[in-house]
Order: sequence, then C-alpha cells, then structure tokens
Amino acid sequence: MSRLRWILTAAVLCGSSAWAASPAAPSPASARPIGIDLAGIDHAVLPGDNFFDYANGHWLKTAKIPADRSGTGTFLKIFELTEQHTADLIRHAGASHPAAGSNARKIADYYAAFMDEAAIAKHGLAPLKPELSAIDAIASKDDLARVLGSRLRADVDPINATNFHTEHLFGLFVAQGLEDPSHTIAYLLQGGLAMPSRDYYLSTDPHMAAARGKYHPYVVALLQQAGIADAAAKADTVIALETKIAKAQETLLDSQDVHKANNLWTMADFAKKAPGLDWATYFKAAGLDGQQQIDVWQPGATSGLAALVASEPLDAWKDLLVFHTLDAAAPLLPKAYADLHFDFYGHTLQGTPEQQPRWKRAVGATNTDLGDAVGELYVKKYFPASSKAEVQQLVKNLIAAFDERLDTLSWMTPATRAKAKEKLVTLKVGVGYPEHWRDYAKLEIKADDALGNHLRAEKHEYAHQLAKLTAPVDRGEWWMTPQTVNAVNLPLQNALNFPAAILQAPFFDPRADAAANYGAIGSIIGHEISHSFDNTGADFDAQGKLENWWTSADEAHFKAATAQLAKQFDQYEALPGLHVNGEQTLGEDIADVSGLTIAYLAYHKSLGGKPAPVIDGLTGDQRFFLAFGQAWRSKIRDAALRQRLNTDVHAPAQFRALTVRNLDAWYPAFDVKPGQKLYLAPEQRVKIW
Repeated sequence: MSRLRWILTAAVLCGSSAWAASPAAPSPASARPIGIDLAGIDHAVLPGDNFFDYANGHWLKTAKIPADRSGTGTFLKIFELTEQHTADLIRHAGASHPAAGSNARKIADYYAAFMDEAAIAKHGLAPLKPELSAIDAIASKDDLARVLGSRLRADVDPINATNFHTEHLFGLFVAQGLEDPSHTIAYLLQGGLAMPSRDYYLSTDPHMAAARGKYHPYVVALLQQAGIADAAAKADTVIALETKIAKAQETLLDSQDVHKANNLWTMADFAKKAPGLDWATYFKAAGLDGQQQIDVWQPGATSGLAALVASEPLDAWKDLLVFHTLDAAAPLLPKAYADLHFDFYGHTLQGTPEQQPRWKRAVGATNTDLGDAVGELYVKKYFPASSKAEVQQLVKNLIAAFDERLDTLSWMTPATRAKAKEKLVTLKVGVGYPEHWRDYAKLEIKADDALGNHLRAEKHEYAHQLAKLTAPVDRGEWWMTPQTVNAVNLPLQNALNFPAAILQAPFFDPRADAAANYGAIGSIIGHEISHSFDNTGADFDAQGKLENWWTSADEAHFKAATAQLAKQFDQYEALPGLHVNGEQTLGEDIADVSGLTIAYLAYHKSLGGKPAPVIDGLTGDQRFFLAFGQAWRSKIRDAALRQRLNTDVHAPAQFRALTVRNLDAWYPAFDVKPGQKLYLAPEQRVKIW
C-alpha cells in the first residue's frame, strides 16, 4: 500500500439504507466463522504493552520463514495461495492446444521456455549479443548517448516509481501531468545503480559497508563467468562509477516531495540545465524526440548524471553497461549466472537461505511479462461476481463513513471540507480487475527463448507506455494486475485499484463476521481512500491536478498532527540501534491511522444500531482490532528488514499494527491503562480524519 506507487499516476455516496443492505452486516454467531486466529493470540502479553505480540504471539513462536523467502506472514499466506492458483492456470494454459498467437499459447510458451534450463544453457549469452555488441562498438560520447537512450525502459511498478533504482541511467514513467491531468506526459527518473539504493554505496553503517564488501566479489565473479578479461580491475571501475552515480542521486525523502518533482523541461532546457549528455541523440534513441516537454522528477540528479557522462572515460561507461546488462539478465541466463545473482541479492542482501524453486520463478516472470493475460484467466476462475459485489458494497460503506467523518471534524474549515467532499464524490474505485485488458498481439513469445521473451516483453511494455503519450488520458487505467496481492491509490486519476487477489481470506471472507472483514480488508480499503487526503494526496484536487485546496489554518493543523505521528514512529526500534524514520514512512502511517479510523466507524454503522454479538468471548470491537493486528502478522529476516528500512516508505509490519493506540475505542476494548507501554494520553493520540 505504497504512497509512492501513486504519486505519478469516485464513488456514488450511499445513505443509511446502503448500510442496512451491507452484505457484511452481522448475523448470529453460529451463522458465520469468526475470521480471527484465536490460537495465534498470546494471552501472556498485555495488549497495552505490545498489541502486535498479543495478537500474534503464539503464531510468532512457531512460525518459520520458508527457506526461499525473506519473510512470512499474512501477506505471504495470500500470496502463496494466489501463486498456486496462477501456477495451475499457467501450467494448463496449453492443455487445449491453443492457437498460435493467442494469449493462452503465449502464456504456455513463456512458462515452458523459462523452465527449459537445457535451452537456456545452450543459448548462453547469445540473447544478449545485440546489446553487448552495441556497447562494444561505443567509440564516442555520441555513441554512448545513443546506447544509453536505446536502453531506456518504462517503470510500470508504481510502488517505487520515484525511487527508481533501475540499472539503466534513467527510468521513464508515463502518466498524467501534475498541473495538467488532461494530458499524458513523460517523467524522467534517476537510475544507474545495481544495488537497491544510494545508501548501499554511501552509508557508513557497518552492515551497509559489509554489503559493499561482498558486492565487489559478486561483480568480479559475474564478469569472470562471462569470460571478460581483467574482471577485478573492471569491477573496481564499475563500483567507482556507481558510487559517483549514487552521490549524484537525490535522497528518498527528497524524491518523495511531489513539489520538488514538478519540473517541466523543454528539449532545449536539457542542454542548458544538464549539460554533458547529448540529449538530442539520447531522446531520439529512446523514442522521445517528439515530446515538447518532459517532467524531470529529480533535477539535481539529472544534471549530476549528465555531468558524469561527460567527465567519466568511455571505457568506464562501457564496463558499467556490460556489467549492468549481465546483472539484469542473470536470472534468465545459465544456472551459474542465476546462482551468483541470487547469492548476492537474495542471500547476502536479504538473508534468504535458498533460491526459490524454478517453477515459482517461472510463475512470477510470467505474471510480470504477461500480467493481464494471466489475470484474465485468474478472475474467471477465482473471483466470482458475488465477491466483487460484496467488496463494492463495503467500499461504498467506507466512503460514506469518510464523508460523515468530514462533517464531524471541528478543526476543518467549511472551504476545505467542501473541497474534500468534492474529491470524495469523484473518487473512482476499481474492484477486482480492469474494464479493458491489455493487448499482447504484437508480443512475440517463443517456447525455447526465455531471456529473449523477457527482453521482448520489456520492449513491448515500453512501446505501450510511449503510445500513451499520443492517446487520450485513460482515467480507468489499472496499475496492478488482478493477481497482485496489494492495492493502489492514483491521485492523478483520483482513483483506487483493489486487485482480486487481495480480496480473499484472511483479509476478506464473505462468510466471516463483519468485525473481521472491516478490521482487515476494511482498514486496507480505508487506507487507500485516505491516501487521497494524506500529506501528498491533499495536494491533488478532485480532477487530479497538483493544487493545494487547504486553507492555511487547516494546513497548519494537519502538519502539526502529522509531525506528531512522525515522532511517534521515530521511537520504534526495528533492530538494535536502528529506528524507523517517521518522516520517510509518514504518508503510509497517516493512511493507516485514517484507514483504521474510517473502518471502525463503518463497522459500527454496519450494525444498524444493534449491539455487536459476543463471539468466542470477544466483543465486536475486540474482534475488529484483532483482525487489524493479525492482518499485519509478519516475521522477517534481519537483512531484509534492514533493506526495507532503507528503501521502503512503509514502517515494518509490527509497528503498523500499533496504529491502534491512536484510536480512543481501542483503550476500553482491551482495558488499556496508563503506565502500559502503548498507552497514550488522549491529547497524544493522533487524530487526522
């Protein structure tokens, strides 16, 4: 549920009758399951001391992280179920001998090629020959600009769009304009690094230094595996240049600031503001030479990277490009390459002991490169119309609760309230799957060319993104496939996407008690709704335009409340001596508080004035908050946690579960008293929406 995923990229409100008609309305306890893992609760822990451990303590004592994973928990449980479902669909796609060129044939052939290790071994580096030959032929800075431009690829994962750590020097994101959402524009994003972020190159933290120490042998080994002479010296050159790139890049916090990203440059501006790279040649090779303007998300980094193109020797750039080409392709190269790649990125950086079985990697790759084709099969089998209708009703209930909540906020002025309501009314909510499926007719897939299939899929996706620049804005565009276990808020579209895969137990179970559904999926839906009104969403109006619609008094209150929340999360120690960065995770933390608040109100509204039943000795409020706490059930390896603290805008799951301490209703539900570790005095509880 990332805030970054939607920085670049409205429902009909219902009255009281809609609440009464809610399919999640409670019924006698015997009629439906509770939706809570009672055995996972640790009653030896006081809820007021550590609610995460109370809700999940017994589970934590016995849960084991799979050897091929960096962590486990509720999200992995749903992901693995979805993975198995999609694996079955993919494996059987060719069972009926589908016609050549059909989506089913492409799915079957893509998966078969990935699984054919003998063919991959036989091909060796042959699929990379065009790229490696182009790099070898670089003889001038003009040639370098041409090759760099030809390698530009689109970021289609909006989760980390503004923290684009592509190995290509720049990344491209295509979406509506910040100031003119009626037109689609290209956004240029910083890149150029193989490790996850600039801090891996620059931080003095001993763990980061240790990672750097193991990175050099990996670069050497990969180059040697490819038969490249002087591998150790070339590795020194590669890492030295990457370190300069890291210094030129902007920080994650700066990249999150949408106001710093509003930089429309004309083609002439690039030569003036970022000299050093032949931009005309670069953009022509990238297919962007017809654009009048491009939004430069990180202008300082763009200028710095262009300067490095001019200052660093051609041979250094050629060494870097060769390594990046091999590194990006390694998972689809012969086994020795794939094993080296996993050993560094999976084992060293995330602490994962074993590489995933090949079939899992094949399923993941097929889902990535043929996502909508697989998604269309997925929803037909695993997402019935009844589930979509129930979730749509739940969404309406939450939006209505948010609307009513706006009327009760004493700090909000009438002018700001009117703008907020306008934005809420026009919010477009997509549930399950998109209205239109992607077209893969022009994508060539071969049954014996795994790496070639992926490279062609990347180019196909890039062409799709470029085509959007000359087409009308699609406000119904989806940014996630139906089989994705996640959700997204898209401020420029003023829209939400809730893929089918996240709409299943234990997040959502149409048979379960209402308290569990509202506490789990309700808080997630509320989280995404509230992103439209958080510290970045509040900068976008009902039409998706970057425009501050707050009065100065309201903005001052909002900033004071959110600063208090940032300080609250700053106190959480994830690893010895390593705390959460409350400013970095602020947007997600705001959404958690607001989403949980709205879900709680919606749950009580759904009761229709009747008291919630007591089930298995738990009140409705207890079940609601337990469902929330268990939704964030998680266990993660230290190395992976360290990486996420460095690169992720979400707080670790165990701290997100502690959001409950900001809701007044949580205190009487679990008899939380002053002196307990999570207790906050009423004036210290953060209330935003």
